[in-house]
Amino acid sequence: MTTRTGKFVPGDFLLHVKRSAAGLGLFAGSAIPKGACIIEYVGPTLSAEEELSSRSKYLFEVSKKKTIDGTARTNTARYINHSCRPNCEIDISKGRVFVMAKRNIKVGEELAYDYGKDYVDFYIKPHGCRCVKCSATVAK
Repeated sequence: MTTRTGKFVPGDFLLHVKRSAAGLGLFAGSAIPKGACIIEYVGPTLSAEEELSSRSKYLFEVSKKKTIDGTARTNTARYINHSCRPNCEIDISKGRVFVMAKRNIKVGEELAYDYGKDYVDFYIKPHGCRCVKCSATVAK
């Protein structure tokens, strides 16, 4: 792994797309230290009209005036699933979306962040949350 400087420069972490409880997920192939910038959520910016007509589940509202469509599979960050007890968090800087490690992440661990109440209420709750925290609660 090479060392880079700057808070918003993704590290050279090994990341793997694999099956998870919620479909496909993104997993750490190398250890990731707390506070590290893991990856950027990328895609084209949509106009207000495109956003309203889009059927994508990969829209990321950066601000009231900017929404990114992360549908393309080249946007590896799109595979990061929701968790009610996430190991990652989102940090927005200069209109760009970065995924940061909330804590040390071990090799093999699935990356997850909280998608936010609106997304969870609309897309996840109707089908039941399948994150590690909620799956463990259901299993009890």
